[in-house]
Amino acid sequence: MLSEKRILLIVSGSVAAFKALALTRLLRKAGARVTPVLTSGGARFVTPHALQAIAGEAVHQDLWSLTTEAEIGHIRLARLPDLVVVAPASADLLAKMAHGLADDLATTLLLATDRPVLVAPAMNWAMWAHPATRANMALLRARGVHVVGPEDGAMAEAESGPGRLSEPEQIFAAIESLLAGPRPLAGRHVLVTSGPTHEPIDPVRYIANRSSGRQGHAIAAALAALGARVTLVSGPVTLPDPPGVTAVHVESAREMLAACEAALPADAAICAAAVADWRTASEAGQKLKKVPGEAPPPLALALNPDILATLSAHAARPRLVVGFAAETENVVPNAVAKRQRKGCDWIVANDVSGDVMGGSENAVHLVTAAGVEDWPRLPKEEVARRLAARVAEALS
Repeated sequence: MLSEKRILLIVSGSVAAFKALALTRLLRKAGARVTPVLTSGGARFVTPHALQAIAGEAVHQDLWSLTTEAEIGHIRLARLPDLVVVAPASADLLAKMAHGLADDLATTLLLATDRPVLVAPAMNWAMWAHPATRANMALLRARGVHVVGPEDGAMAEAESGPGRLSEPEQIFAAIESLLAGPRPLAGRHVLVTSGPTHEPIDPVRYIANRSSGRQGHAIAAALAALGARVTLVSGPVTLPDPPGVTAVHVESAREMLAACEAALPADAAICAAAVADWRTASEAGQKLKKVPGEAPPPLALALNPDILATLSAHAARPRLVVGFAAETENVVPNAVAKRQRKGCDWIVANDVSGDVMGGSENAVHLVTAAGVEDWPRLPKEEVARRLAARVAEALS
């Protein structure tokens, strides 16, 4: 999708500037050409040598270069790319962008470019919350500047809050979405569930599955990249919300079902969440204490609602309903039986006896009425892209 696309990547001063190296690697791997621009502040955190080695192109730093500026190089650079990306975008650089300042190469390029601009802010939470920054961001958004992040999390100052630079994969997804060619899912609404559910035993303990949410979140991002309006209903995960999706955060299976039904109607539903099959029949109001010499208290279980089967039989049933089957044995036969039992259209089956849950790769089997397709072991992001393409084909 990014083959031969040209990205002008501006790296400004932030301790998170090291993530620009990983982002550059992702872009190059996807076939994009990356032209790096390093501000004086950015150069205090990453070296031009490292950035140039990964980008495979010369790093531009000097507005007053006697060589590149002999041909008004900053204007040529400003008109060259398909997209200008500022990652990280410091509070200082965002302020200069908002007010049209052009006192170095990066800000001059940003003032001279007529290409789309994507910024990924990164700063201390107090700087991000400051009224000046909020006003600057409102100005930039009103002018059509695209924004990814920032996220809420730990910071270099041993503080935590909103202002953390989005992960390279999130910024990459936002770039991919902006530069996508045909958007076959434009105008379609897709519901995706992701992550585990937590079923409380008492105020301290809960029943859960070992799902990280990586596959479900990747699917939501891939669908959004194809133009879909995505509602992501997510159980408790440590992942940030994918860019461009509407995220609904829930804890239990019953909450997840309610959120899914509230999101209908949808053209497709992809149930990738690892929903706990059981919950406690009654949640203890106080912590269940361990008493020396006494047997553990009995734990009575009740069945949780079956979200996949409910959506498959719903009065507002999506045109395409896709479930997941996490198996440890007889993977394909169990998945075939599950598709028939649940009444869904497809099942994506995988063997989770290894490192799949929480890992970065997956090997799946796509079970449909037409048969079974065996996909090779792939990064979860690639599995998501393949599945999203199949969804687009089915809904076309």
